Amino acid sequence: MDIGIATLGDLPQTPEITHPTDVRRATERRLALIVREAETAEAAELQHFSVGEHHTPDFAVSSPAVVLSAIAARTDHIRLTSGVTVLSVHDPVRVLQDFATVDLISAGRAEITVGRASRSGSVSDQPPALIERATSACP
Repeated sequence: MDIGIATLGDLPQTPEITHPTDVRRATERRLALIVREAETAEAAELQHFSVGEHHTPDFAVSSPAVVLSAIAARTDHIRLTSGVTVLSVHDPVRVLQDFATVDLISAGRAEITVGRASRSGSVSDQPPALIERATSACP
């Protein structure tokens, strides 16, 4: 059996987060917590740690490969995977290169899961052409 942890990197929705500086601090804290969670998962001998991708302001992770690289630098054994990489908003070659780099940094522990946007609002900060491409298949 394979047991691991998955995170979407969601930010807390609290009244004190009202200013862009507050959002930045909350995002920095959330990203640091995700790295610590991965370290804890490895210490608990779990098999994988997964980081999801979102392109809305209520989530801290828009680039799983970058976060997984930070985790790779602080862990030794746990497998690292994207919770889903939204391929429809990226250059597929760039995604391959980024995850190949994570795989090298992690000594072969990187995995990728790809998908499309789950709803039209999930790529709100992207250019209009990418939003159309990402959401054309959304229900």
